[in-house]
Amino acid sequence: MTRQELIDNIKRKRSFLCIGLDTDVRKIPECLMQEENPILAFNKAIIDVTAEYCVAYKPNVAFYESMGAFGIQALSSTISYIKEKYPDQFIIADAKRGDIGNTGTHYARAFFEYFKADAITLAPYMGVDSIKPFLEYSDKWAVLLALTSNPGANDFQLQKMEDGRYLFEKVLEESTTWGDEKQMMYVVGATQTEYLKAVRTIVPNHFLLVPGIGAQGGDFDQLVHDAMNDDCGLLVNSSRGIIYADSSEHFASSAAHEAETLKRKMEIALINKGII
Repeated sequence: MTRQELIDNIKRKRSFLCIGLDTDVRKIPECLMQEENPILAFNKAIIDVTAEYCVAYKPNVAFYESMGAFGIQALSSTISYIKEKYPDQFIIADAKRGDIGNTGTHYARAFFEYFKADAITLAPYMGVDSIKPFLEYSDKWAVLLALTSNPGANDFQLQKMEDGRYLFEKVLEESTTWGDEKQMMYVVGATQTEYLKAVRTIVPNHFLLVPGIGAQGGDFDQLVHDAMNDDCGLLVNSSRGIIYADSSEHFASSAAHEAETLKRKMEIALINKGII
């Protein structure tokens, strides 16, 4: 999916919602446990009721890998289902890969050619040669971890260098020489509100994938104020707050309600910004 196609979808659907498919078999409603593949059945139910409210899905690969071959098949089938029924959706494999040489090349092949994801999250701390294999796919996206919302972000990302800049600022600046806003996005946690303006100063035109709204308590209004650009430039992810809104047989309708609620807030933000 191209950058313009993504922007057009945001305007058409009046939403910049990304739904994280962090599907934990231990949290799947009991009513689905008799299905041949409960993970896939759960994902299909969530996707069918939320697709009208979002522009992207982000399966967290670890939740599927932890189930071995069974989980990998569920991941592949989930992506295939989205591609077939909802081809306008942007699919991000949340894999957080990042390795050099042939290893990176094979990761790129796995997620872009086998799973057919549109994008993959990557850790950029091994440098350009850990990102380059993913940028060789002209119609795919590299989503670089820039400033995450976990407490451990302080260990490295928020350490100051001798010139007074934070390490995450150096990562942003250097990585903009590797690829442009048509192929690269950045992960910036919604709880890192005090740094959003600094991020936008360095990467004014790139899309930001923003987790942390909902269960993690990120400030939506502050995020929109400081990080939305003229093209929107945001994909705001919510996972647990939507897919686990209810554990009963009414789980799907509850997920739809939460997704619609977030979509309505996003619609207002897009209108206020003059994007739609």
